[in-house]
Amino acid sequence: MSALTDEALLASVPTGLFIAGSWVEAAGGRTFDVVDPARGSVLLKVADASAEDGMAALAAAHDAQESWGRTGARVRAEILRRAFTLVTERAEDFARLITWEMGKPLAESRAEVAYGAEFLRWFSEEAPRISGRYMTAPDGVNRLLVRKRPVGPCLLITPWNFPIAMATRKIAPALAAGCTMVLKPAELTPLTSLLLTQVLVEAGVPAGVLNVVTTTSAAEVSGPVIADPRLRKLSFTGSTQVGRRLISQAADQVLRVSMELGGNAPFIVCDDADVDAAVDGAIVAKMRNGGEACVAANRILVHRSVAEKFTATFAERMAGFVVGPGSEPGTTLGPLIDERSRQKVATLVDEAVAAGGTLVVGGAVPVGEGYFYPATVVTGVTADMAIVQDEIFGPVAPIMVFDDDAEAVRLANSTQYGLVAFVYTRDLDRALRLTERLEAGMLGINTGVVSNPAAPFGGVKASGMGREGGAEGIEEYLETVYIGIRDPFATEEPS
Repeated sequence: MSALTDEALLASVPTGLFIAGSWVEAAGGRTFDVVDPARGSVLLKVADASAEDGMAALAAAHDAQESWGRTGARVRAEILRRAFTLVTERAEDFARLITWEMGKPLAESRAEVAYGAEFLRWFSEEAPRISGRYMTAPDGVNRLLVRKRPVGPCLLITPWNFPIAMATRKIAPALAAGCTMVLKPAELTPLTSLLLTQVLVEAGVPAGVLNVVTTTSAAEVSGPVIADPRLRKLSFTGSTQVGRRLISQAADQVLRVSMELGGNAPFIVCDDADVDAAVDGAIVAKMRNGGEACVAANRILVHRSVAEKFTATFAERMAGFVVGPGSEPGTTLGPLIDERSRQKVATLVDEAVAAGGTLVVGGAVPVGEGYFYPATVVTGVTADMAIVQDEIFGPVAPIMVFDDDAEAVRLANSTQYGLVAFVYTRDLDRALRLTERLEAGMLGINTGVVSNPAAPFGGVKASGMGREGGAEGIEEYLETVYIGIRDPFATEEPS
């Protein structure tokens, strides 16, 4: 538990750029404000990097790559393990900081810290397991040696909604694989990444291996870095719109790319489902992080035979959420991240109701400071409404009714996205049939939570490419190298 006062905790957070092992000011001394979304007050001013700063960070990563790439896997593993211990010891500090800059209730921030720290532990265990293979070619002439090596310097771009987990989910496998990096955290929530950087340095990450640039000019900073041949990988979590643009930029250098993009998760409640369990799962899938999550249940599809019971129970639970600053006791739903996000959510609800939807719970923007919006349920929505087609990213649940599995699958797949889908049914055969037909990179069966550091996280279609977490996560930061060796005992020449 933290012994620091609020003032002392904020004072302990670095506010500069971290380049080549030193905290430095941005070129020209530029700064920007980090704002508490619950109260609108300024928490801290942090360095506002320019393109010049971004290139300095890349140069530092490039210079450190050879040494770090040759560092023993066990050494890298021990650094990650120490980082896990340090983050865990300072869990309350991280949780408070996340709540201040992002807004989520303190209980959720604590859960995020535990989840984020686990990536450090998981990849500390994966680092020594990087392996290859050695075999005789089928023709008996050559020996085949396959080995893995680090991709090289990486640009890691993280979103604002999970400030520590999205950072560790990228940093940990990069460190484990032997890659150096430039981290660009979201401008709305950079403080957690800055404190994490301080902890990683304390854990033993060498100078130049991790470089951090905070900025309000993301394109200005990332563009030249992506165009530079010293960069070898780009990993981005964020909107599909921005992801498409970054993929296009990365094509010129043929960069390795990992993209975790938008979602529009269907939550399917079949006619044989345990309705109470489905409500529990839907609450978690919809309201974790206040709905500001790419894996949030975006559309709830309920079989007609259980729709009335499900909707009544679910709406009652949604009405019970207590809106307020995340740091206040009793709060179960914090603010949205900014006014633009709240306006988007409110517009989706208003348009749905104007087009024939029924507002069951919520739907009114509160008066007063902070970017709050209540837990909201809308029924009678149709597949062509924006509230169904767009990623809501807020505490709003549109409910649709279906009559059979084929219709449920058609509705679930009628989107450009394919990150995750949830299914509630007591029939295992049905569950397996649905998993074969649903277009998603992850599926939750009778559970509202699929994210786990030991599992591969990622989607299909416009939800991205590549995987984070699991044994697959470290592969994103490794190149496969094949070496053909003439067999000294071979009697034939290679063909």
